[in-house]
Amino acid sequence: MKKAIFPGSFDPITLGHLDIVNRGVTLFDEVIIAIGENSSKEYMFSLEERKKFIENTFKDNPKVKVVSYQGLTTEFCKEIGVNFILRGLRNPADFEFEKAIAHTNRELSKVETVFLLTSTQTSFISSSIVREIIRFKGDYKKLVPNSVRTKKS
Repeated sequence: MKKAIFPGSFDPITLGHLDIVNRGVTLFDEVIIAIGENSSKEYMFSLEERKKFIENTFKDNPKVKVVSYQGLTTEFCKEIGVNFILRGLRNPADFEFEKAIAHTNRELSKVETVFLLTSTQTSFISSSIVREIIRFKGDYKKLVPNSVRTKKS
């Protein structure tokens, strides 16, 4: 069984994340959305809210699981027996950043990173942009799945 982990903070999950997961499940038997916990980072949404958003978004897809973790992603992959990390790329800056992480991860472990280019319709969306729109009471609802649309508006 080929499993991939899709790590991130998902603060909040966006349509870009949704696109990558939906395409990822065509490549893997299971995609584990892994919400990283970073105690030094301030989140707009609590871990529980982020997890609920994602679970509700993928409730009808048995190939998607949602977990949270702390520490290095490669160590978590070893713990749960996953050999692939799934990542989305929006632009050349994402590629350069993610490439360095992928090389480091491969140096630390045997985990392979698989990159998917975001669709043109979602390539401009990021969680930080969504948070900024929410902060200033703008219309963020076109950028996130239904599960997020009823929150913090």
